[in-house]
Order: sequence, then C-alpha cells, then structure tokens
Amino acid sequence: MSDAATSEPCDACGDPTTDALARTVRLSVDRANIDTQRLCPDCFADWIRRYQDRMAGRDGDGGDSEIIVD
Repeated sequence: MSDAATSEPCDACGDPTTDALARTVRLSVDRANIDTQRLCPDCFADWIRRYQDRMAGRDGDGGDSEIIVD
C-alpha cells in the first residue's frame, strides 16, 4: 500500500505530510472560506503558538487591530 495518494506537501514548509498527520487550518469570514492551509505537525504547532501570542496581545506589532470571534 502506497501513501502517494494520501500525501501532499505542507503549505508552510513544503515537506510531504500524510493525511493521518496533516492538520487543516481554515479561515472563514461571514461563513465564506477565505483561506485553508494544510500543515505538518511542526508547522501546526508554530501556527498555534502565533495564534495564542496574538490572542494574548503579544504579537509585537504594536497595532490596534481588533479581532472579533463569532
């Protein structure tokens, strides 16, 4: 049995990632899909860290952007 059919590259680093290990991050605005990313476990962990930092106000950009979660 080959993984070729179930293996696609990570959108962040480009490494091949099998379906069993891949994580999909979807961004939707007003129920419209804006972005979808397929990430390997390491890139997904990095994405989660960045998300947590930004939600906690530790993004470092000093901006006054407003995040609304529905």
